[in-house]
Amino acid sequence: MSKLAQTWFNDCYKSLLDSPLSAWLQTLPSQLNTWQQHNKHGEFDKWCRLLAKLPQTAPSTVELSTSVTVGTAADINEYTQKQISGLLKQFMPWRKGPFYLHDIHIDTEWRSDWKWDRVVPHIAPLKNRQVLDVGCGSGYHMWRMLGEDASGVYGIDPTQLFLIQFQAIKHFIGQRNIHFLPLGIEDMQPLKAFDTVFSMGVLYHRKDPMQFLTQLKDQLRKGGELVLETLVVDGDETTVLMAGERYAQMRNVWFLPSAKALMVWLERLGFENIRVVDINHTTLDEQRATEWMETQSLKDFLNPEDITRTIEGYPAPQRAVIVANKK
Repeated sequence: MSKLAQTWFNDCYKSLLDSPLSAWLQTLPSQLNTWQQHNKHGEFDKWCRLLAKLPQTAPSTVELSTSVTVGTAADINEYTQKQISGLLKQFMPWRKGPFYLHDIHIDTEWRSDWKWDRVVPHIAPLKNRQVLDVGCGSGYHMWRMLGEDASGVYGIDPTQLFLIQFQAIKHFIGQRNIHFLPLGIEDMQPLKAFDTVFSMGVLYHRKDPMQFLTQLKDQLRKGGELVLETLVVDGDETTVLMAGERYAQMRNVWFLPSAKALMVWLERLGFENIRVVDINHTTLDEQRATEWMETQSLKDFLNPEDITRTIEGYPAPQRAVIVANKK
C-alpha cells in the first residue's frame, strides 16, 4: 500500500465527516483499500516515488479563477525550475490543462480552459456548493470549480496517471478541499447529495448511456444541477449515430445523439429545465499535439482532404453543453 496514496485518501475522509456527503464514508474507505491492494497500475509506485521528489516551494500567488497558475519564476531558482519541469515530464502525456507552475507552462493536448469558458456562464454559481466531476481527467476543471468558490470538489476517474497528475499540481497549490478518487461512476453509491454534477467528455464512451445518465442523477440532490458536455451530431429528436469500430480513431465511442435527442433522454429520465447552452466544433487549435503530449492528436484523426469529416467518414467532433436540474 502506498503511504502517499493513503494520506491523500485520509484527507478526503476528513473532509467528508461533517459534510452533506458524510454517508459516502459507508462505502468509500473499503473501496479504496480494495483498490490499493488489487488494482494499482504497474507504474504507480514509481510515479509516487517521483512525486515525492518534487521540491517544496512557497508560491507567491495562486490563481484559480481565470486560470490554474501557481507562483512565478522569481519564487524559485533556475535549478529548481528545471528539476520541477523534468519530474513533471515523467508524467506525460498531459491531456487536460493548461497549468502554469512557477512559469513552467504545461501545454496540454486540450485547451480545457476554452471548454470551461463556454460552460461557466451558463451554470448555477458554484459558491458554497458540493461538486462532483465524473471522469475528471487530470483535474483541470476541478481547480477551476474551486476557483469559483465551491465548498468541496470531488473528482472521480479510474485512470491512475490522472490521479498522479492531479496530485502533482496539488503539491504546489497546497491543501484545499479538493479530492481525486480513482473510481468509476459505477462504483458510487447513490449519494443524492451533490449540488452540481459535471460530466464532460464521458457519455459517448458508455455502452449504456441511459444507465450512465441515471447514475449521474443518483448523485444529485433534488433540484441539483447536471452539467453535461458530450459529442453530438446534427439532427432531430430521433437522431443518434452509433459509430463503427472507431470514431476519430477512438475505439470506445458508442452513441452520439443529436442535442435534441439528448434533451429527450434527459426528460425521460427525470430531469427538468433542460437547455442546450453551447454547441461548438472542436478546432485544431483546441486539441493538438504539444511537447507535453507528443503522440497523435485531432489533426491525425480527421480526413486531411476534408476536416469536416473524421478519417472514418463520420462528422468531425462537435460538442454540446447541456444543463438540467433533477426533479
